[in-house]
Amino acid sequence: MKRSLFGRVWPNATALVVFAACIFPVYWMFATALKPTGDIIAEDPVWFPTNITFEHFGTATDAEHFWTYLRNSLTVTCLAVLFSLVIALAGSFALARMRFRGRRGFVIGFMLAQMAPWEVMVIAIYLIVRDASMLNSLVPLTAFYMMMILPFTILTLRGFVAAVPKELEESAMVDGCTRVQAFRRVILPLLAPGLMSTSMFGFITAWNEFPLVLVLSKEAGGAQTLPLWLSSFQTQFGDDWGATMAASSLFAVPILILFVFLQRRAVSGLTAGAVKG
Repeated sequence: MKRSLFGRVWPNATALVVFAACIFPVYWMFATALKPTGDIIAEDPVWFPTNITFEHFGTATDAEHFWTYLRNSLTVTCLAVLFSLVIALAGSFALARMRFRGRRGFVIGFMLAQMAPWEVMVIAIYLIVRDASMLNSLVPLTAFYMMMILPFTILTLRGFVAAVPKELEESAMVDGCTRVQAFRRVILPLLAPGLMSTSMFGFITAWNEFPLVLVLSKEAGGAQTLPLWLSSFQTQFGDDWGATMAASSLFAVPILILFVFLQRRAVSGLTAGAVKG
């Protein structure tokens, strides 16, 4: 009995310790953003903010070009995710359902592209964009962000498409649907969990990307995004840790909202797809 109880307790206890270690930096960031300056610089750390203030958030949002950078980040990230999903739907269906020469090499090429670090190609990308006279523009950022997340999106959706029984698609075509209609009415609803997970990964990857925008966008207030703005925040405000943590919290909020939203939609999408299937 004791061994059985110990066998159930220690995995849960280990999971709680790991969870606490992972969540504490996030908690400390938000807690510091809500503390008054006196509590932040106090010798004895204030673990739980009692005198909550939103002054630091006002300092962050009043910073120069904040709203411009926020709009740029949302624009390039959402467009990159949307375009990658549209292309990946067609690519994953072809890789999962069709047989053609070079298919295996095609998949291996996507895997190699996913493993290659984008940082080693920054100089080549800069030269291409410079020669095209497209520096300080959102267009190349959107295009390269899309290419950055496209291999993972295709490979992930390929697994979801392959998991859908082929007989469902064939039954729909027997009932009079074309291949496109069968894909839209039968397969696409079942791909909702895959679409949610891949879009979440793509959004996080593009939202946090820093080296590329640092190289391609040099003009302040132009095509720069929030990661670049956040990197200069400490220099701009000196030792104002409250404003720095508030800026970091604002940067993390869209990711948290997206995670909560897509987590619920993934379950509802799976249920709807199962009913239609």
